[in-house]
Amino acid sequence: MSARRKAEPKGDGVTGFPFAPEREGSWKITLPCTKAEAEMLAGDLPEMAAFDPPPTLMTSEPDPDRPDDWQLDVYVETRPAKALVAAIAALVPSAAGMKPVITHIPEDDWVTLSQSGLEPIHAGRFFVHTPHNADHVPEGMTGFMIDAGRAFGTGHHETTTGCLMMLDQLKRGGLRFDDIADIGTGTGLLAFAARTLWPAARVIASDIDPVSIEVTAENAAVNGVPVGRGRGQVELAVAAGLAHRRLKARLPYDLLIANILAGPLIELAPVFANAVLPGGTVILAGLLDSQAEAVAQAYRRQGFYLAGQIVRGDWPTLRLVKRKR
Repeated sequence: MSARRKAEPKGDGVTGFPFAPEREGSWKITLPCTKAEAEMLAGDLPEMAAFDPPPTLMTSEPDPDRPDDWQLDVYVETRPAKALVAAIAALVPSAAGMKPVITHIPEDDWVTLSQSGLEPIHAGRFFVHTPHNADHVPEGMTGFMIDAGRAFGTGHHETTTGCLMMLDQLKRGGLRFDDIADIGTGTGLLAFAARTLWPAARVIASDIDPVSIEVTAENAAVNGVPVGRGRGQVELAVAAGLAHRRLKARLPYDLLIANILAGPLIELAPVFANAVLPGGTVILAGLLDSQAEAVAQAYRRQGFYLAGQIVRGDWPTLRLVKRKR
């Protein structure tokens, strides 16, 4: 997934004052929502496009024992304006009449809060951690240090974890890949994992957000991942989907990974089908369980079959294989 998705921090207790004087740091607007509303919020939201800077929306299920009670958190870089708060409230009709909770996140607390609260993630052979846990990589596991900062994909969301588990599963199954693309790379984590599993492969990571590619380059340096166009390296590109000359030059791929959203995954099905070799694999994530069949069906129409899936909570990771003609 692209940048502008952040791990959820705790605020400083400043709530209920959305129009206070400007303060440094970020802001979070919180409202309850239903599961159905959360699924709607996973798609494109034209209502938010008019705001600058654009807000970052995240939904979560706070209590698994109450599966219809979800929560919407909206992060903004500046003091929330009345128009933005009203637009956000309109997205969740079930919360009509409720006052949004506005929380200020001080700039100097952001890194500490976002990282100290994130436990390391075990996903197959991978151990994903922030700098806070840099000295705790278990023996025999592959560690990746990913800052919980400017881009989505730290491993602390079920979709990213599911993709890591799927990659590990493919490796354990004896599959080999030579040309790999990670579309919507976020932090670069999935591209790094693929390069680790298949070190002789050519890997390219792209994202529509230039900030994500900057973050990926930084993370590559931190984790000793070589950046470049050769085998065993990860090439970086700013692109929407496969719309970049370097991505096109590398066609076709035998493994394509896309952890984005259900809507774009469906739209990109014909593009991905043309980009993948017969017998090639696509790993798709970023979709809710209720959206999985629509996504899978879009790829079946393009000649793929569902070869497996990993479900974590409400978030499935799909593995589809292109049929050999």
